[in-house]
Amino acid sequence: METLKVPVSPHDHAQGPLNASLTLVQYGDYECPYCGMAYPIVKQVQRHFGAKLRFVFRNFPIPEAHPHALSAAQVAEFAAVHAKFWQMHDLLYENQGDLGMELYLALAEKLELSVAAMQDALEQGSCSQRIEADVLGGERSGVSGTPTFFINGKRHDASFQYDVLVTALSRAIQN
Repeated sequence: METLKVPVSPHDHAQGPLNASLTLVQYGDYECPYCGMAYPIVKQVQRHFGAKLRFVFRNFPIPEAHPHALSAAQVAEFAAVHAKFWQMHDLLYENQGDLGMELYLALAEKLELSVAAMQDALEQGSCSQRIEADVLGGERSGVSGTPTFFINGKRHDASFQYDVLVTALSRAIQN
């Protein structure tokens, strides 16, 4: 079983307490239809476990299959610089079928981010370093597709269906 080679750190995008008994890490691609299906399930799992769960999202765009994946990740990382990563993350998944510059500009306005600064960041690739680091860490951990989940550092190779994830996370609490 593969393990997470890059430990969760304060630099990660995370929701939930630092001392949570469970950590669920997702390597995701904003344009991946399976990640889109997993998005509401992860939200439901977070509600189920509450303060027992820390959820970490890491970028793993696959631009060969999803032409908007990299730009969407860059937009999310731009929002992160302005402390709005999770708002942008959610909006990107909730509008997954419309990814592209028109949506990015609308979401930037909605989140009160500078549209001009975001366009500059996209053109200059100033948010790419974080994405590249996530991808390299994922590759080192055996990630080859999305979504890929790790529960307390061990890759979850079963389905990401709600009941399957809850069962796997509940087992991890007991170990």
